[in-house]
Formats: sequence, structure tokens, C-alpha cells
Amino acid sequence: MANTTGKKIKDAAIIGGCASLIYLAIGEISYKLSLSRGGLNSKLITDMVAKSAAKKPKDEYKERLDRMIDDGADWFMHQDAEKVIIEKKHRQSLYADLIRPEKPSDIYVICIHGYTSSPANMGIYAKKYHELGYNVLLPSLRGHGDSEQDFITMGWNDRLDVIEWINYIAERHPESKIILHGVSMGAATTMMATGEKLPENVKVAIEDCGYTSAWDILGLRLTKSIKLPRFPFLYSANIVNLLRENFNLRNASSVKQVKKSVTPTLFIHGEADTFVPYEMLDKVYSAAACEKEMLSVPDAPHARSVCAHPDIYWKAVTDFINKYI
Repeated sequence: MANTTGKKIKDAAIIGGCASLIYLAIGEISYKLSLSRGGLNSKLITDMVAKSAAKKPKDEYKERLDRMIDDGADWFMHQDAEKVIIEKKHRQSLYADLIRPEKPSDIYVICIHGYTSSPANMGIYAKKYHELGYNVLLPSLRGHGDSEQDFITMGWNDRLDVIEWINYIAERHPESKIILHGVSMGAATTMMATGEKLPENVKVAIEDCGYTSAWDILGLRLTKSIKLPRFPFLYSANIVNLLRENFNLRNASSVKQVKKSVTPTLFIHGEADTFVPYEMLDKVYSAAACEKEMLSVPDAPHARSVCAHPDIYWKAVTDFINKYI
């Protein structure tokens, strides 16, 4: 009898161990596909995106908005941008592009790009700020652009990098006035950064179509875009992220961070946004403890509010900035 019981315990332990290994393997695959530079560029993901796009009818309106983003990127590529590096001895260095105005200015805008994007795709924003006579700093977020990191942290660890860029500017230009302007994941990064203690140099934040939390948006995209259930894929990927990046995706929350914010913030969201659902706007706006305003942009898909109604967009942005600078 004792031998039988012992065998059952041993068998259960083996089965449990195998199940755990399978669970972690699923997590590793899910994590690498959605939160690594290599995964996003893999043939599996690119084929999936291409197949999804092929099923959709041609949308001339969205194509026109996309061309405006491309025009901004083209403008960016033709600028004499200065490559700025914060060198680190024991970890990866930070990289950004700096576009200076024609006349010296003490106003700096940190333009923060989104998921799978790059500083170049923030060119449409950088161009406007350049025309206003501001310095524009465009960091490469983790796993994107010039970044040395291979893995994406959905704004959570990026918020700490943005704070380093803030300090970089403030230390060299003590009289500087700093604006944060982020789009999509960059907007979430912006909100997450404002939940920390920031130098007084930071005067204003603009968040455009940011999500409530990394957990919420990854779960939504997993089920809607890739058609996979949250369990086991998101749950196991979260364990891998915890082991690799030392944070829980549930804690990477814009909602929790803006509850601590004292930075005046303009919250923007396109009413036709289905990638980061429009409903998330009210959740982050309601949670914010700072001085705040909201701009809801009609007919604007994800990250295209600036293209759908540029006059409305920039009037709201500049009016808000002028209240505090």
C-alpha cells in the first residue's frame, strides 16, 4: 500500500512538473511574440498582420490619415537630428533624437512613440513643435528604434527611462520647461511617468490614446487580434515577464499612476479607436488627480486624432500648454 501511495505521489509530481514546464514554454513563446523586437519582426507575426490586412476592404480615409503620418516621418528623416545618448556602464544605454529650433529656446518637448513604432513616426508632432520654436527630444523606447534592449515593457520600465531624459534636460538646462507628449504606448508611458515624483521643470503632459494598463491592452489584443484566450497565454507570459523584467503586467497601470499625478494633463482619444478602445479614455481621465482637460476627437482611429482633425487637435494642445508655460 505504501509503495502504491508513493508511486501515485511520484507520478503526480512528474505530471505537475511537466505541466509547469509546458505552461512556462507557452509563456515564453507568447512573451517573445508580443513583447520582443524579434517576435514582432518574426515571419509568424508579419504574415498574420498581412493576412488580417488582406481581409479588410480598402479604406481611403484611413489611407489618407496614414499618409499624413508618413509625411511626418519623411520630414523627420530630412532633419539634422542630433543623436543623444545616456551611457550606462552596467546596463543598456538610452538613445534619443534631438531636433533643435532655429532660435534657442528653454522649452523642450519629449515626444514618446507607441508600440511597434519609432521616433520617426512621431515626426508629425515633432514638426509642429519645431514650428512653434521648441526643442524636441524623441527617445527610442525599449525594444524599438535605436534602443539596445530587445524586450518591450509597455511603458512601465520606459517611464523610468523618460524620467532619466527629463533629468538629463533639467541638469543641463536648469531653467528648461518640459512638455511630455506621448501617443498610444507612449501615452501610457507618459501617464505612468507622471505618477512618479518629477522635477518642477515638467510643466505639462499630453497623453493621446493611452491604455489603462499593460494587462488590459495585451489581453484585449490577444483575444481580438490573435484570437487566443487570455489563459494560459497572457497569464504564463506574465510569469515570464516577472522573471525577466521584475514586474507584474497588472501593476503596469496608467490608472494607478495618474491617481498620484500632479502634472497638468490633457487626455486625448479618437472616438473611432478600436485598438485602444475609446472607453479607456474615461477610465484614465476619471482616475487622474492632477489638473486636467479632455479632448474627444470625432471619426479618429487609433493614433490618428492629429490627422483626422489637426486644427482641433493643435488648438487644444497649444491652448493647454499656454495655460502652464
